[in-house]
This record gives sequence, structure tokens and C-alpha cells, in this order.
Amino acid sequence: MGCHLEGRPVKSVPVTDSTQAPTPNDAACDSGTTPAPKDRRRLPPSDVAFPKTIKSYVRRAGRTTSGQAKAFEELGPRFVLPYTPHAIDFVATFENSRPVILEIGFGMGEATAHIAALMPEKNFLCCEVHEPGVGALLKRIGERGLTNIRILQHDAVEVIDHMLPLQSLHGVHVFFPDPWHKTKHNKRRLIQPTLVAKLAARLKIGGHLHCATDWEPYAQQMLEVLSAEPLLRNTADGYAPKPDYRPLTKFENRGLKLGHGVWDLLFERV
Repeated sequence: MGCHLEGRPVKSVPVTDSTQAPTPNDAACDSGTTPAPKDRRRLPPSDVAFPKTIKSYVRRAGRTTSGQAKAFEELGPRFVLPYTPHAIDFVATFENSRPVILEIGFGMGEATAHIAALMPEKNFLCCEVHEPGVGALLKRIGERGLTNIRILQHDAVEVIDHMLPLQSLHGVHVFFPDPWHKTKHNKRRLIQPTLVAKLAARLKIGGHLHCATDWEPYAQQMLEVLSAEPLLRNTADGYAPKPDYRPLTKFENRGLKLGHGVWDLLFERV
């Protein structure tokens, strides 16, 4: 598994071509001199371009359970969409013309399934690359008999760029994205001005962008970035109360019991 930016990913691939020219260390060994210390960083092959675009995800290790695999087999053909670099037809995709909400990174799908069950009058287009998470949401779809969810197992940034027309969404949900705790990694965070501008442009007038995080420095950055976007208006004076539709997940409940905070931000397209 490579290293990833949140970006997020950038593959690190070791050079394995046995036909490459001798290195300075090789030459040093042949001449009997002391070789220079090896650079232990793994570099990509010279013919592989270094990815500079920010992605919406980091691939996580994880095991798909037998129940998730069965859900993939039985429900995947109906609910998992193929990525195509063309504008999506929501009416054909969902077989109705209900409002569409985009969710970026749904984890194991607990909140997604809850909200979709709570709002059958809306459709949910959900992006997640983590295979066990996709399997878990498919399993929840089957257990709850949900019909208003579609999944794209693909980078959300490319989905936004190539599949979502301007002013086509009624809402966007980004719950607990990777906070990238270290200051030097903050640039890898998902909520950045460029992405927020893209999301705002794809919201219908009056549509909402709802973010949530349990990392206060990231909440502060979210508030700054969202407040600076001219197409968005804060619906609260700073952070918003948790909307009733967003459930407390097991992970969030555990954090709250340990005294951790959670911050919601709810902005409206103007």
C-alpha cells in the first residue's frame, strides 16, 4: 500500500529494474572506496509522473467480512455505480427526480444508512473507496430495505469534477474526514478552498453543505475556509448545533464519553 495524501493518495513504488545503470554506490564498491549512505526513500520509476492533484481519500487496510462480500455480490450490481468521466443522469440513476445529496467518505455507512432511512424523499450519492466500508453500507441497505442510495467507489474529487453538473445537488455531507493532525500535513486535509469552491458551485441555490469533525484545529480551519467562500452563507453564528438527522455513531459516542468535542458546520448556498 502506498503513501497517500489527503489529498490523498500518492503511491510509492520501489525501482526494481535490474537493467538500470550502476549507481554511484556500485561504482564506489568496485573502486574499493567507501560507498555513500543509501537513500532509503522509495522512489517511483522515472516513467511514472508524480501525482500532484489532491485526492479525497486515503486507502485503509481492512478485511471484507463474508457478510460484506455477500452484500457486494447480491446488491453491488444495483447500488454500486461505475465511474465514468461524463455527467451523471440522476433521474435514470435513481429512477426518480428526488433531490440528491452527495456524501464524501461514509466510513462504514452507519450515519449514511440512518439518514437515508430518515429521508426517503431524498436520494444519496455516496463516495467511498474503502472496500469493507462499501460492503458494510451495502449490507445495511439490504437489512433496512433502502432504495435511495447509490455508491461510487471512486475518488470524490474526480466524481465532482467530471460527473456532477453545476447546481445539481441539494446538499453535501462531509462527516469526520481525516484530520491530518500534524501541522506539516494540514495541506492534505480535504476541506480546502479549491474543493469547497467546486462543491458550492454544484449546489443548487438554498442547498446545504454540512461538515462535522471531532478535531478542533480542523474545525477552526473548516470554519475559516467555508466562511471565505462567497457562494456560501453560515446558517449559525460560528459552529452549528448538531442537526437532528445526523446520528451519534458508536465512534462519536465513545469520544464524547472521553470528553472529546464534536463540531458541526452548516452552510447554505446563496
